[in-house]
Amino acid sequence: MFEEQKGVTVWFTGLSGSGKSTLAKMLAETLRKKGLKIEVLDGDEVRKHLSKGLGFSKQDRDENIRRIGYVCHLLSRNGVIAIASAISPYKEIRNENRKLIGNFVEVFCKCPMEVLMERDIKGLYKKALAGEIPNFTGVSDPYEEPDKPEVTCYTDCETKEESLKKILQALEEMGYLSLSGEQDYSKSEQEKIKKKLEDLGYI
Repeated sequence: MFEEQKGVTVWFTGLSGSGKSTLAKMLAETLRKKGLKIEVLDGDEVRKHLSKGLGFSKQDRDENIRRIGYVCHLLSRNGVIAIASAISPYKEIRNENRKLIGNFVEVFCKCPMEVLMERDIKGLYKKALAGEIPNFTGVSDPYEEPDKPEVTCYTDCETKEESLKKILQALEEMGYLSLSGEQDYSKSEQEKIKKKLEDLGYI
């Protein structure tokens, strides 16, 4: 069991299709199973509710990220683990949120453009490259990679489980979670442990 929950914001950033929402959901599910208080703020969902009416100009994008950051600030200071998943393309606003929130863990989902295009079943990147979608981050609008994220997930070559493990380890090392006594063993390790116990006559 986790010993004590501390409020923190885990901020997933990266281009569209890089795996932010997938990893955010996996992290939330893992922590909820431990009985922790979790809130997930997904960029697409936030735009339907909290940021309804905002467009995709730089000013509106910044305002959207500020709103998400403020909600995360309120949650984190009240002992909740806030998990935000948003492209959040500009360093300045991400760092502004980091300063506001304090307990802030930036997770950069890094993935090459060619892989993102392969994953893009809606064909958004293709349309953006053809000029059919204006202000598309990574094509006609910039994406500024984090300088020193707490975690970088290379989602083109890591499994989802490997990326999740990195995030959990970082949260533990930073003191936001206590995972002591909750080791995950591989199948071969489990077999070795079982055989050792059998040899010793315990099972």
